[in-house]
Amino acid sequence: MGSQFGTLFRVTTFGESHGGGLGAIVEGCPPGLHIDWQAVQAELERRRPGQSDLTTQRKEGDKVEVLSGMFEGKTLGTSIGLMIRNKDAKSASYEPFRDRYRPSHADYTYDAKYGHRAWAGGGRASARETAARVAAGAIARQVLQDLGGVEVVAWVDRVQNESSVVDSATVSLADVDSNIVRCPDADAAARMETVIRKARKQGDTVGGVVRCVARNVPAGLGAPVFDKLEADLAKAMLSLPAAKGFESGSGYDGTYQTGLQHNDPFIPDGKGGIATRTNNSGGIQGGISNGMPIEVSVAFKPVATVFREQDTVDTDGNATTVIPRGRHDPCVLPRAVPMVEAMMCLTLVDHWLRWRGQVGER
Repeated sequence: MGSQFGTLFRVTTFGESHGGGLGAIVEGCPPGLHIDWQAVQAELERRRPGQSDLTTQRKEGDKVEVLSGMFEGKTLGTSIGLMIRNKDAKSASYEPFRDRYRPSHADYTYDAKYGHRAWAGGGRASARETAARVAAGAIARQVLQDLGGVEVVAWVDRVQNESSVVDSATVSLADVDSNIVRCPDADAAARMETVIRKARKQGDTVGGVVRCVARNVPAGLGAPVFDKLEADLAKAMLSLPAAKGFESGSGYDGTYQTGLQHNDPFIPDGKGGIATRTNNSGGIQGGISNGMPIEVSVAFKPVATVFREQDTVDTDGNATTVIPRGRHDPCVLPRAVPMVEAMMCLTLVDHWLRWRGQVGER
């Protein structure tokens, strides 16, 4: 019920932010693959709290434990069980929210749905849940590399009003991780950092946009109508905490163009194949990949926890106020980068396996 993603490469996550830990069950991973667990851990390091003074200072090592699905260093083809223990949860900080709803959090809606909620840390609504999917996405990334050398890179493209200028054709993971904002445009990164620090000093938060590109994706991934590749990518990205918008290719900017301006003319790729001169389609046409780089953008709202007094109501509907406590990000974007990459990898590997099952090896 809401904790599974994928069809053939299926991930089930579990756990709460202030429970014993979080985990994932990964089903459908092909057998016989060597998984580099240091690379998986490196992705968790990019997502974990406390990695810089721009993020929440909760101290979690996020060490992944492999419980099943591996033998002699290779995948068995059976379910891979992953576990990440919580080490630094401080539930007492959330005691004031036991009977008061924090504005723009999931407190009220979880009560409305379930009649009972994990008020300490937000439970499944907490962004801490994404540790499990980042671990699963790191496995998916390695499967994609094995299948066809797919490269997935995401970066912070905008923080509030500060935007970057980045060439999506050449940006690398090293470029992205060269600063704590995770923006490969150094000048823009400095301006973004100033914006984030100012918001934190004022007890406020800011949002922005993460862009992501997937290179070397073959033509043919995706399916007509309801299982379009960009539709599944939209679901994947909008399932992330604080995600409020999704664009594929030209996105909303394409609405300012005419059809003649927006169309991507086909040309020989010089390698015996087909490419397009432009990539306004973002690598997807008719819901199916066309072999060009897949490009998407994800908009993230400002983090809901602001350290200022706000109006709210208690669980009985009485007017009151609340001043949040705890350890929270002033801007989710730097830590959202590996989350976006993970969801891109999970979506692509699932569609690749579905495509391979339909047409066989190519």
